[in-house]
Amino acid sequence: MEITKNKSLNSVQGPEEWFTGSVRIDPLFQKKEVTKAAGVVVTFEPGARTAWHTHPAGQTLIIQSGLGWVQREGGPIEEVGPGDVVWFEPGEKHWHGASADKAMSHIAVQEEKDGKAVDWEEKVSDEQYSAS
Repeated sequence: MEITKNKSLNSVQGPEEWFTGSVRIDPLFQKKEVTKAAGVVVTFEPGARTAWHTHPAGQTLIIQSGLGWVQREGGPIEEVGPGDVVWFEPGEKHWHGASADKAMSHIAVQEEKDGKAVDWEEKVSDEQYSAS
């Protein structure tokens, strides 16, 4: 058994090349030698969002608080709130973040495939984001 004390894990700012706006990432668990999954809590301030991206093994989001928006390429922007669970299929291009007026936090869980968990692409433009 291994217990990781939350106080031993530092928050980090979401890198500017992957996010627009103010985003905080709090690690939960990292991939181990015998596992493939890692998890983090991501908190988006109003208007903050990810860039477009894909996950080779898919991604699960568990919305914890606030009001968020998610979109897969070619689909509508959809609203999500506490308790909602979002699954993005492997290779599905998507983005997620807070709504324009309310922050949002979610747990993100993704697995590695061939040593990679995410492929980052272009940023979501203000026009794409405001299309909601």
